[in-house]
Formats: sequence, structure tokens, C-alpha cells
Amino acid sequence: MLSPKDFCELLHRHGLDSYYGVPDSLLKNLCTYIDATCEAGAHIITANEGNAVGFATGHYLGSGNPAVVYMQNSGLGNVVNPLTSLADPAVYGVPMLLVIGWRGEPGVKDEPQHVKQGQVTEQQLDVLSIPYVIIDSNSDLNRCLPNLLTQMNDKHRPVAVLVRKDTFSSLVKSEAVQSELTLDREQALKGLFPLIPPSALIVSTTGKTSREVFEIRKMQGRDNTDFLTVGGMGHTLSIAMGVAKVKPNRLVVALDGDGSMLMHMGSLATAGNSGLTNLVHVVLNNACHDSVGGQPTVAGNIDIERIALGCGYGKYFTCFDDESLCTQWHNLSEYIMLSNAPVLLEIKIRKGARGDLGRPTSTPTENKLAFMKHASGH
Repeated sequence: MLSPKDFCELLHRHGLDSYYGVPDSLLKNLCTYIDATCEAGAHIITANEGNAVGFATGHYLGSGNPAVVYMQNSGLGNVVNPLTSLADPAVYGVPMLLVIGWRGEPGVKDEPQHVKQGQVTEQQLDVLSIPYVIIDSNSDLNRCLPNLLTQMNDKHRPVAVLVRKDTFSSLVKSEAVQSELTLDREQALKGLFPLIPPSALIVSTTGKTSREVFEIRKMQGRDNTDFLTVGGMGHTLSIAMGVAKVKPNRLVVALDGDGSMLMHMGSLATAGNSGLTNLVHVVLNNACHDSVGGQPTVAGNIDIERIALGCGYGKYFTCFDDESLCTQWHNLSEYIMLSNAPVLLEIKIRKGARGDLGRPTSTPTENKLAFMKHASGH
């Protein structure tokens, strides 16, 4: 496997010392090294991949030096506009290195939401006219990267490194600091589900949240009628709003994560001004990207209450254990019957998930049809 240290030192020799991006499971060992070794301010985890390209653009404009933008290949959709309308040589010509985790690579088993993206990743880079190389655990970095980085600097353009699974070696992690919070995400969901009316329509966010929702329903011996948003990070609330709009007489619950909420935060303003009186936005906040390695988000340092109320939500509630969860759901239920706007419930949880957490055994199509049948009332 490749050493993250060797990779970063080679980039340093070509003037790349700053990193912006959204964590990916294939890049978690690289991100761990960057976090441990970068000077303060040289590594920023952004809300979405387009933000990272914006950071890298501003970094170059201000310093004259290119930066690294890292992401999972699913994030390519978020960078198309800033890459083509800002960074492309036909516009401003901004050099930057994209480091992209290649989920769903053809011939490599992966989850359903990654299959299509994996098939078209190289085509996307070709369409965007972005030169790229593919690296894996056996790559010789001193042979495959220098020419690419020279192109980046000489031609003032974005270039990319496509990273295969199991490319970077792991580092010894420091011992985790024990959180004072009592609930992890799965415990919070187990406490929440008995409080939600059976007729409610639940939309759960991507990653471990939807995996845990599926596992809990399976343990309960129930059909899974929750919509599992297995891809499309950041769009859970928008999907829930679409459901709530066409099902005004049904309670709709969006089970969101802090990373997902931050990724497309503008949807909170849309929700707050939507006039939807049947929507509960639940934010499971562990202040990290738990599904791809536990890298921190800024959600532990921001005031979600003021954000929600400032965006037009009718009320904000918060809880941190089973007792306060029950109390706040009761208060929320009484309030939403009189509200003219959605409400937000922030559940403060600790990071982490059990090691034997499974994955949905139903296909996305089966899940979609089950949810639609539940929504139709049949």
C-alpha cells in the first residue's frame, strides 16, 4: 500500500501544501495523516465539494499557489459548475489537484448507489477535459504524478488523481476521547421510532443512518417502509419536503445527519418558508462524518437553534438522552398541531457505530416501492 506521508511529501515538492474537501472512506487514511500533520488552517473540511473548489480557487488567487481538493467520486456532481465556469483554462485557469476516491469502480463490488457513478467517473473527467491518473496500492508515485502536476502548473488547470480502493496504508490512531453524551445514533433511533406514529412517512439520510434504520426494522420483524436515501448526501430534507407537500395529512419525518444538513444548508431556508405544517426535521448531530471515518464537521461549533429559527422554522427542540428525547417529542407533537411551519429536533449524540452493522438486503427499487405503498395508504 502507498504511504500517505510519501504522497503528501511529493505534493509538497510541487507546491501543494493546503487541503480542502469532503471526507471519503477510500481516502480516510490519507485524511487522517493530513489532519495529524498539517499546520493550523492548512486543512479545511468543507460543507460540500463545490465549496472545496471555491476555497482552492480563492487560495490560488490570494497566494499564487495551487491547493488540493479531495472528495468521493459521488461529489463530482457538486464540482461541475465551479470547475467549468471558474477554474477551467477557458475561464480563469486555476490550477488545483483533485484527489478522488473511486467508489463503484467497474469490476469492484460496491453498494448500489455507487455503481452508476463508478461506471461514469472516467467519462466525467474526460468530458470536463481534466487530465487524470489512476493510482492503487502498487503505483510508483514518482513516475505517475510529476508529469500530471507539471501540467497543472504549466497549463494553469485542474488535474485529478483517481484513487482505487485500498490504496493508502493506515496509521495508528490516537485513543478516542470519551464523549459525555450517552446516546449513539442507533440508540437514538431505537428510542425515537416508538414515538413516531406508525402512519408517518420517514425519509432517512445516507450512510450509517439508513443502514441502522434498516437493521432496526429488521430486528422488529417489520417491513421497511422508510425511504432510505442511500446516496444523494445533503438532499434528505428536500426529499422529505417533496413528500410532505403531496401528503399534507401525513406526518413526514426527515432523519438527517449533521454532515448532510451542512452539505446543502440552503434547503433549511426553503423548508422554513415552505408553509409545510406536517414536517419534522430531525438532525442527529455527532459533529462528524461518521460513515466515512469520523472526520469532524463544524456542527459541534454552530448554533443550530438560531439557524433553524432564522430560516423560518416554527420551533426548535433539542435532546441528549432517552428521557429528554421522550419529553421533547411530546412537546414537539403538541406544538406541530398548531404550527404553520416545520419544526426541527436536534438530537445530540456521540460518534461511533457497532462493528457488525449490516447493510440493506432489499434493493433500492424494492425500498422505493415499499415506501410508496406505505405512502398510498395500502
